[in-house]
Amino acid sequence: MSAAPVTIRVQAEDFDLQREIDLLTAGRGEIGAVVTFSGLCRDEGGRLEALELEHYPGMAEAEMTRIAQAAVERFSLKGITAIHRYGRIGVGENIVLVIATASHRQAAFDGANFMMDFLKTAAPFWKKEHGASGQAGDWIAARDADDAARDKWK
Repeated sequence: MSAAPVTIRVQAEDFDLQREIDLLTAGRGEIGAVVTFSGLCRDEGGRLEALELEHYPGMAEAEMTRIAQAAVERFSLKGITAIHRYGRIGVGENIVLVIATASHRQAAFDGANFMMDFLKTAAPFWKKEHGASGQAGDWIAARDADDAARDKWK
C-alpha cells in the first residue's frame, strides 16, 4: 500500500473545491468518506469589506505539512489536502480548504477538524481587517477559543 497523499499549498489565487476533491479521490476505491471544510471571509455584520492575510513563506507550508502528516497517521486517513490563501480576500471569497479522505466517515471528520484546529493555532498566518468604510483595521489577535479547540486533541 502506498503512502496517503498529502497536498499542501499556500497561494494567492482562488481554488476550485470540486477539482481538488477529484484530484484527491480519482481512482481511489479504498476511500469511503470525503469531508471538506471551506472557510470564507465573512462580513462581521456588515463591518468588514475584506481580510488581508500574510504568511511566513516556507515555514507555513512546512507546518501545514507536519500537521497534515500527523492527521494522516492519527486517523488513518487515505489522503488530505490543505490550501490556504494569502493576500486581500473579499467578503464571500474562499480563505482555506481542507479535504480529508478515509475509509469511514468519523476518521475523515476527525482528520479535517484536527487539521483546522492546528492550522488556526500553529501555522504562521496573520489576518488584518479592512472595514466596509474603507479604513484598515488591526491585525487580529489569537483567540482563546482556537487554543481550546486545539487542546482537545491532546
